[in-house]
Amino acid sequence: MKIRSVTSNNRRKAFLVKSSKQSFWLPYCKVDPQPTGTNPIVSVSVDQELGREGFSYVLESGNGGTVHSEQVLEYNQDSRYLRDALLYKLTVEAQKRVRASPLSKREIIRRLKTSPTQLYRLLDQTNYRKSVDQLLSLLHILDCEIELLVRTKPTSGKAA
Repeated sequence: MKIRSVTSNNRRKAFLVKSSKQSFWLPYCKVDPQPTGTNPIVSVSVDQELGREGFSYVLESGNGGTVHSEQVLEYNQDSRYLRDALLYKLTVEAQKRVRASPLSKREIIRRLKTSPTQLYRLLDQTNYRKSVDQLLSLLHILDCEIELLVRTKPTSGKAA
């Protein structure tokens, strides 16, 4: 995600991060070092050295920090980010299983009923244009049992 602008909002104690499509809030408590009332933010700007995929801030004490856009997306539970993270994890697991499998790549391709090019796309962790069901099919062929676990998120333990 490319960041267009970022501002700090001391009333909300959060950064407002704007991309071309959406705006996201990131609370001060999620960054390190944390801005406080006695050590406020002096400046905040989009970081050009990160290719506009992050921002930097400086506190009155001179300390500062950098936040990557992935931290913002993860905090806001962005659905596209979560899907891409799932695809990445499944792809890395599929790569390990293909290397460890007694099946040849040719046999895997035959059982998937696909082309060698498509198999290599499935095994490319930088390709996010594939679907989860394609990876599940590949893992099934590799004799993997896939379980989807849905559970309530643990609470932070802070008193309300």
